[in-house]
Amino acid sequence: MKRPDLVVVDIRMPPGHSTEGLNAAKTIRKEFPETGIMVLSAYVHVEHAVELLSSGQGIGYLLKDRVEDVTGFVQSLQRVADGGAVIDPALVQDLVRTRQDHDPFGRLSAREREVLALMAEGRSNAGIARQIFIAEATVEKHVHSILGKLDLPDSADDHRRVQAVLAYLSSAGS
Repeated sequence: MKRPDLVVVDIRMPPGHSTEGLNAAKTIRKEFPETGIMVLSAYVHVEHAVELLSSGQGIGYLLKDRVEDVTGFVQSLQRVADGGAVIDPALVQDLVRTRQDHDPFGRLSAREREVLALMAEGRSNAGIARQIFIAEATVEKHVHSILGKLDLPDSADDHRRVQAVLAYLSSAGS
């Protein structure tokens, strides 16, 4: 039996239009952890997003009304299918606004928070540099500083950028 590389769900699906899509995503993640999941939502649901994004690799959360660029959307789907993460910028902005004084992320400079938000969107260092008009080497310095301030040690087994984004998102749900 062939399994899909990617599933796209809306948080609110029939029959009840409450959290059926979210429940389906959780079941898919549990039974088929290698399947990428792209969740679409009409609204930012921080607790739902954090729970899903913490569930493993190959996960995305986008707001439906912001999916305007077909090419960009297809690239996001491919990133998730390949095991990456895609997070809607509106969700990232909400999280940045709510956390600045409450946790270790408050130690980050405004530029570091901006870089971390772009990391959360799935951008590479080169992509971040182009987005905020700075040199890629400067982005690397910011990323190094972020990882240090968040006390994420070097590890051959773990991807510290992903850990930083997940810690960032998880702390928003608490």
